[in-house]
Amino acid sequence: MDTLSTAFFAMKVYINGEFVDQADAKVSVFDHGFLYGDGIFEGIRLYNGNIFKLDEHLERLEFSARAIMLTMPWSRAEIAEAVCESCRVNGLTNGYIRLIVSRGVGSLGLSPKSCERPQLIIIADQIQLYPKEFYTEGLKVITVATRRLGPAALPPMIKSLNYLNNILAKIEAGHLGYVEAFMLNDQGYVAECTGDNVFIVQHGKLFTPPVSSGSLTGITRQAVFEISQELGLQLVETNLTRYDLWISKECFLTGTAAEVVPVVEIDGREIGDGKPGEITHQVLNAFKARVSVDGTKI
Repeated sequence: MDTLSTAFFAMKVYINGEFVDQADAKVSVFDHGFLYGDGIFEGIRLYNGNIFKLDEHLERLEFSARAIMLTMPWSRAEIAEAVCESCRVNGLTNGYIRLIVSRGVGSLGLSPKSCERPQLIIIADQIQLYPKEFYTEGLKVITVATRRLGPAALPPMIKSLNYLNNILAKIEAGHLGYVEAFMLNDQGYVAECTGDNVFIVQHGKLFTPPVSSGSLTGITRQAVFEISQELGLQLVETNLTRYDLWISKECFLTGTAAEVVPVVEIDGREIGDGKPGEITHQVLNAFKARVSVDGTKI
């Protein structure tokens, strides 16, 4: 079913225990997730009937909920089964799952005290974040002026429904003719891209910004940590500047939707020889090898 156009198949969306047709999938305009971005989400991938690192995604969802003081009335097992069933109902064996928990319906005021029950929404569909040629030829990225929110303002470890900071950076990149952008934190260090984590290669070692710099604790990022151990690569979490990116031998981005995508130009500067590097290829191939086995079968 996942190879067919959605024009020939009415997608079913999970909302609070029920599956409804895509056209009928609606939430109240008084939901605080809609009114204020008051909620959390996870983007999850399905490969050959295997939901990649589902348990890790659900753990991060629970951490995000705890951080914003949102009490979820469902167990991890209940949410996991709802995610699996969403894939089965939609006939998916490969795809993308958007798992959303909003604060729920409340009053127009900021206080969430009027929100009696959170809402659980699951969308199981397709996604292609970047054109296929970017994975073979590499991506050109620019640094934008929009800064990443600092941990003191909104901890980046929380995967909240409020992505306006990232969206503004994405818009800025688009106006400059790029599809992706690096974001710096308020100290001028590299935080992340608009939706991806950042890795560079220098002297045969991998380097990535720590989450304290303003980056999300990415699930694919963690997978690269595991892959680096398997490949015998030293990986260092450290603050990175734009200069570090410019002089790197290789660079790649990671994310659930993006997977592992090479970067061959940063701020107009060619990275390495202008082609995806050897270590990037090793990481990408190792990642592809594990996505169908490291997770939960639907």
